[in-house]
Amino acid sequence: MTGERRKRRSGVPTIADVAQLAGVSQMTVSRVINAEGNVRAETRDTVNAAIRQLDYSPNPAARRLAGAAQLRVGLLFSNPSESYLSAFLLGSLDQAGRSDIQLIVQKCELDDHEGDVAARLIAGGIDGVILPPPLCDSPVVLDVLLAAGIPTVAVATSAPPPLVGAVAIDDRGAAQAMTAHLLGLGHRRIGFITGNDNIHASAERLAGYRAALVVAGLEPDEALVANGLFDYRSGLLAAERLLDMAAPPTAIFASNDDMAAASVAVAHRRGLDVPRDLTVCGFDDSALATTIWPELTTIRQPIADMSRAAIELLAGMLTDRRETGRGAAKQVTLDYTLVRRGSDAPPRPAAAERGR
Repeated sequence: MTGERRKRRSGVPTIADVAQLAGVSQMTVSRVINAEGNVRAETRDTVNAAIRQLDYSPNPAARRLAGAAQLRVGLLFSNPSESYLSAFLLGSLDQAGRSDIQLIVQKCELDDHEGDVAARLIAGGIDGVILPPPLCDSPVVLDVLLAAGIPTVAVATSAPPPLVGAVAIDDRGAAQAMTAHLLGLGHRRIGFITGNDNIHASAERLAGYRAALVVAGLEPDEALVANGLFDYRSGLLAAERLLDMAAPPTAIFASNDDMAAASVAVAHRRGLDVPRDLTVCGFDDSALATTIWPELTTIRQPIADMSRAAIELLAGMLTDRRETGRGAAKQVTLDYTLVRRGSDAPPRPAAAERGR
């Protein structure tokens, strides 16, 4: 490393430096440092060469002795899905440990006081904040953080404000893919349960559902759209409304696994077989998807990986800010997967004919 680079970096190379030199992401560097097995040998060799060239030390104590202060990151959460929240927290804590970041986890309900909670977190001394849904789309919380100049990463939103980093999947494309899958099975009356209307991902999933129907030459029927809140109880109420229709849907696609599981429960209570009488599909692929019967066909959203990517993205923003005074926000999009299990099947012939 040149003398000019040492002077600019204050003699302490960072994981961002290694990633830049190796031409890989910071998460890949972290995986190499921690000897994880899901890295190609060629990539591992390239990263290790960059580590040697920069004389980078991943040892936390060595970094502190070199003068690099430990980053303190706040994670504000308010999510009705325990399965989603559990996966998110596990991923966050794992990546924070790997990155030598102190993670401060704080509950923040969406009410009249979420701005106060954010302000108290700032007053406690933090370097940056992670916002999982639904707080990722809270204008009150975002305004408080931006006004204070706190670097922030919002998770599961594709419409972050300027200066806010974001990690998401293509929610619209994923919902369109699932709806197209149901259409491919022969379903024509497909019920859809939305999530909170104040969350951007919810609107994107509804748009994807409608788009798939239009592509198939079907006019979206708003009577087949039931409002939910991403929690189990709202899924029960929404499924009851859909199945009370004179011509009920032959399939229900819920905006998360909690509401899909509730739909399965309603079907069982009514004596309907899932999937022979009613197909039910979800979104997230949370732990709940494989703990009910039948196991859910769902969209796998890599929740833990999204939280890891958010920590990594924020760490990069903070490091850049310390070293250059900037810290530009970026958006990261991860892949989704449609996972088929036991809750979907073609509609019964008589039901299929009624839906035409």
